[in-house]
Amino acid sequence: MKSLLLVMCLLISLPGVAGAEGSGNEAVKEKPCLNCSEEHRDHHRVMHKDWQAEQAEREKKLLAWVAQYTPDKKQEWTKVIEERKQLRNQWLSPENAPKREKWKAEKMAKMKELRKQLEAGKITKEEFIKQLHGGKGKEEWKSFHDLRQAVEKQDSEQVVVILNQLLVQYKEHNQLLKEKLN
Repeated sequence: MKSLLLVMCLLISLPGVAGAEGSGNEAVKEKPCLNCSEEHRDHHRVMHKDWQAEQAEREKKLLAWVAQYTPDKKQEWTKVIEERKQLRNQWLSPENAPKREKWKAEKMAKMKELRKQLEAGKITKEEFIKQLHGGKGKEEWKSFHDLRQAVEKQDSEQVVVILNQLLVQYKEHNQLLKEKLN
């Protein structure tokens, strides 16, 4: 139940946090998860306080690894990351607020339906989470984690494979954002 509450709070707070981009951490503190306890809201503040800085650091590491292990693809990576930033900024812009709200409402309706199925025992918790995320897990996060481990082990062949997978995932994510924007 705690996990379900956490997922719900994250989905509810994500547009608020995303909308706070570029305005500093104060905006995140002004829009806490309203459905959570004070303790859980504090967790959200800690969890999201430096989201932009963490994202920038992750991109910096990624580009450094690309330059080291697949220098021939650095230009392509730079283009994909820049496109990702532009699409994210466009998605979070005020003119796309109605689209975001519609997406959020659809996501919440889907979550309610899946929760009913979970409570009725028709689906497992794992199926609930997988369906909630559109049938995909956290491939991008896992790939980045695996990449970091491969770099630490200095496994050049594995790093190249994972970088290529991650590039494909970034391109797919950009495509999904383009579809949301249209």
